[in-house]
Amino acid sequence: MSKVICYTKLHLPENYDENSWYFELFSKPLESQDNVGYVGNGLLRELRRSKITPSSEALDFVIIAMSVVSADKAILRRNSPDGWTRQINLEIPLQKAEEWEKVKDKLEKMLRFLSGDFWKLTFTQLPESIALDNFTEDRDKDCVCLLSGGMDSLVGGIDLCEYGKKPLFVAQTVRGDAAHQREYANTLGKDNLCQWSCYISKRGASENTTRARSIVFFAFALLASFGVSANEQGKKTIYVPENGFISLNIPLDILRSGSLSTKTTHPIYMTALQEIWDEMGFNVDLVLPYQYKTKGEVLLECKNQSLMRSLIMGTTSCGKYARHGYRHCGVCIPCLVRRASFMKARMSDRTEGGYCIENLKATTSRDVAAAALGVAQYEKYGIESLIKGELNFASGEDRKKYAEVFERGLCEIRDLLRIGEVL
Repeated sequence: MSKVICYTKLHLPENYDENSWYFELFSKPLESQDNVGYVGNGLLRELRRSKITPSSEALDFVIIAMSVVSADKAILRRNSPDGWTRQINLEIPLQKAEEWEKVKDKLEKMLRFLSGDFWKLTFTQLPESIALDNFTEDRDKDCVCLLSGGMDSLVGGIDLCEYGKKPLFVAQTVRGDAAHQREYANTLGKDNLCQWSCYISKRGASENTTRARSIVFFAFALLASFGVSANEQGKKTIYVPENGFISLNIPLDILRSGSLSTKTTHPIYMTALQEIWDEMGFNVDLVLPYQYKTKGEVLLECKNQSLMRSLIMGTTSCGKYARHGYRHCGVCIPCLVRRASFMKARMSDRTEGGYCIENLKATTSRDVAAAALGVAQYEKYGIESLIKGELNFASGEDRKKYAEVFERGLCEIRDLLRIGEVL
């Protein structure tokens, strides 16, 4: 099956094609068929508790995002001709379907880059608007900041507060991270966290690569922007604290090329999302304050070192955190970047729970091998031999800065591998 049909209880399907997946938005379906699931059950209640009233267009973007991640999980890559690239036909019900038609091609192109698949979107008109309470409560917040529970987002929140900003944090409720998200937000202020979930439920096997998952995080950030004040130019700011090395995620070996590497905050993706939001009239700016910094530099330059050091060991970096019993594996690329960043910042690594694999020299991890091969190639042939065409989207000074942050980030990993006697 490559077709996914999303709907709300306002307009139930007349029949259910056994060759399609169906997802009910915002509520649990009464149907108990094997190809019927749901997504975002309870999100509207969470919005009301947060006392945030988004525009119809913003809520539509949330519907688009939840529909996308539902399709991303429903359509299995192993069933595609090449075992990876899928052709996904996705039907999405919207309140302003006609307005979204003007950016449909851009959305499909953005999703193609994000997940590596071919997307065909079909927008249908909801018969009536989704009713939400109208709140006008002033939270006294002047920006939105993503708070994932990771290192960069924690430092991002600390730095914003040190600069005198009053951020409203937005987080996705994720098992293993939720408690720390609340801890970090509470440390940095009061009534400053929107912690929402778009839980997806379906029967049968699910795709676990979920390359498109970050679109929901940005949809939630867009919702949260309706709870903060605008600047003098009438714009609202969403801060995306992610270091440049991870944002670029340039593959260190050929096995991680293309969409095999995640693009969750890649500059191409961020630019495409900003252009779509601009065209839809959202007065919101996406700002990546650490796009030219490595993770080690993010730690080293944090504006409140004592506060950062008191909280940083509880943050999560591992790409396989849940699979390892909510512990860091220690050998995936995000874990290597984490461990290297502590060395760069001259900090003792006391990560909560430790690492499943502490000894890098003894591991058979493909990621450690890829990192070692990447470093060896860099030292023999230079950084451009790894970059190749990965920075073709940038030019001039921007390309130079991206190349430099990638090189410095790779050198942080090199130093870790040398200490670990891998090199």
